[in-house]
Amino acid sequence: QVRLVESGGGMVQPGGSLRLSCATSISISAFGTMAWYRQAPGKERELVARIISGSTTNYADSVKGRFTISRDIAKNTMYLEMSSLNSGDTAVYYCYAVATAIMTPYWGQGTQVTVST
Repeated sequence: QVRLVESGGGMVQPGGSLRLSCATSISISAFGTMAWYRQAPGKERELVARIISGSTTNYADSVKGRFTISRDIAKNTMYLEMSSLNSGDTAVYYCYAVATAIMTPYWGQGTQVTVST
């Protein structure tokens, strides 16, 4: 059974940093596309960052230069390094991955990030 498990969320002050992790239950190499999405209260879920074939990355304009997506094959884990956080980054962050061989998408359960004084 494929599972994606996020961790690393929490509360941080404006200007602070957090690192989110997404651990996969199978080899991370099975996923050609992986991404982080977020959903703030009352808003639609939006794409934050995407990594394709382990190297090509894309970012939402709102996080460019502040967030970095990466993955560690040895640890079967994807990361989202977040810095210069502001209140607009407050949301539930979800891990997303597509298993290339069967073209099936998977979602994690989400982790809350709150940026507040």
